[in-house]
Amino acid sequence: MAVLVTGGAGYIGSHMVLALQDAGDQAVVLDNLSTGFRSAVGAAATFIEGDFGDQALVERIIATHGITAIAHFAAKIVVPESVADPLGYYLNNTAKARNLIAAAVATGVRHFIFSSTAAVYGDASGGAVGEDAPLAPMSPYGRSKLMVEWMLADTAAAHDLRYVVLRYFNVAGADPAGRAGQSTRDATHLIKVAVQAALGRRPGMSIFGMDYDTPDGTCLRDYIQVSDLAQAHRDALAYLRAGHDSHTFNCGYGQGYSVRQVVDVVKAASGVDFPVTMVPRRAGDPPAIVADNSRIKAVLGWRPRYDDLSAIVTQALDWERRLHNQRP
Repeated sequence: MAVLVTGGAGYIGSHMVLALQDAGDQAVVLDNLSTGFRSAVGAAATFIEGDFGDQALVERIIATHGITAIAHFAAKIVVPESVADPLGYYLNNTAKARNLIAAAVATGVRHFIFSSTAAVYGDASGGAVGEDAPLAPMSPYGRSKLMVEWMLADTAAAHDLRYVVLRYFNVAGADPAGRAGQSTRDATHLIKVAVQAALGRRPGMSIFGMDYDTPDGTCLRDYIQVSDLAQAHRDALAYLRAGHDSHTFNCGYGQGYSVRQVVDVVKAASGVDFPVTMVPRRAGDPPAIVADNSRIKAVLGWRPRYDDLSAIVTQALDWERRLHNQRP
């Protein structure tokens, strides 16, 4: 059975391709390479360069390769950028997703896995947030993702389509076997930025906001290792193939770390005391958000294997060194 992975040349999507191949599934990758890398897709996967919002193209791919499920990763993901360019985010993340879903309906693809985000919750500072918490995104990014969740729910009610929505918390780390990692030069992920600062790829880094209502004044986040997240997608696919109904799950560890704590772990793991500058808050950043992951464990049987911040940071450091050795 073949799975179409949109954005499969990107950070998280490439790990999903590895997870599919490790399980014996065929992966067909559709990516326009705007942020992804052709080198991230191994020879065992079929790669097609193109736009996931091109409905006619998607329908041809589904027919040609016998696609039975879609795992949709392709999206713009930078919160401050979404505040500055909301229409760009609604076009890429929402309008194009409508075309992708339409292609699935038109060709009879019955299983759809959607990469959503904890940003749909907005400010969730009152403790671990469950899937039934109020949805109040604070940025166009979060709203663009929530709109796709609504489209999937409405489409599933009208057509023979079942879906799983996975709401990511903060994704970090790299494939433990060194096959994939976060390769974007100007990525905004905190651990990626801190690791680059530790290895001299950046002159230092900034912490945005020091007056939040958190233990040390900096934002509090739940960090999930990327291979554990890929396994959550594999579990979701097995769940849909078993005939279960559509569902929504948080993907996180249920443990929050502040920005200051993460920076300290990177400094300890790298042995480098790199410069850190405190600057004002960024628009769209909630003070704290930590996952209640009891539902995904109970329903999908998901069990994380890499729930250790120091190990996640070490993976990121190793991957960044590998990238440095590969690039001129």
